[in-house]
Amino acid sequence: MSEQKPSHEVEGIVCRAPRQDCVEAQIWEESQNIAAALKVPKNTVASIILKWKKYGTTKTLPRAGRPSKLSNRGRKALVREVTKNPMVTLTELQSSFVEMGEPSRRTTISAALHLSGLYGRVARRKPLPSKRHMTARLEFAKKHLKDSQTMRNKILWSDETKIELFGLNAKRHVWRTPGTIPTVKHGGGSIMLWGCFSAAGTGRLVRIEGKMNRAKYREILD
Repeated sequence: MSEQKPSHEVEGIVCRAPRQDCVEAQIWEESQNIAAALKVPKNTVASIILKWKKYGTTKTLPRAGRPSKLSNRGRKALVREVTKNPMVTLTELQSSFVEMGEPSRRTTISAALHLSGLYGRVARRKPLPSKRHMTARLEFAKKHLKDSQTMRNKILWSDETKIELFGLNAKRHVWRTPGTIPTVKHGGGSIMLWGCFSAAGTGRLVRIEGKMNRAKYREILD
């Protein structure tokens, strides 16, 4: 009498192969239903499910490849330099790495930064409004929503702005981790201007010398 191979039944499908084949058959069955619902290829769904069951994640896993040319000391120094000065350029990093005797190719340096979670991004001129600021602005708008036209005619809207004189308005790149919002501050070669407008039209443009304070603001309004 011949010995029967162990069988496993999966939703009406009898597998007389090893357990691994039954798991793959179950994954393929599940992926067919999901692929039909999401309208994506079955192979894509099956590979995602298999990766989750095998590794517990759907993220792209690191692949085996050539070892990094940077030493641990060089990588730590690179991250420390970029963290201290986010606006440092690859050219400047190359120069410092030559002095350290480390590999100085741009691709090597940028790849090491990416592995440390640092990416080159354009810095914002000013930070985004916080939740506190957005809540305050919304409350202000609701409070004055039903103001009469007579009241609105009495409002004078004003603001200050800094204008760069020598082309410093160009985009600045910084190294940062995803989710952070770095800002950039410009150097000299700029003028500060104050302007206003109301229901009657725009007001005059005033150049501000020094710091804007309460006394100077009153002087402008007078």
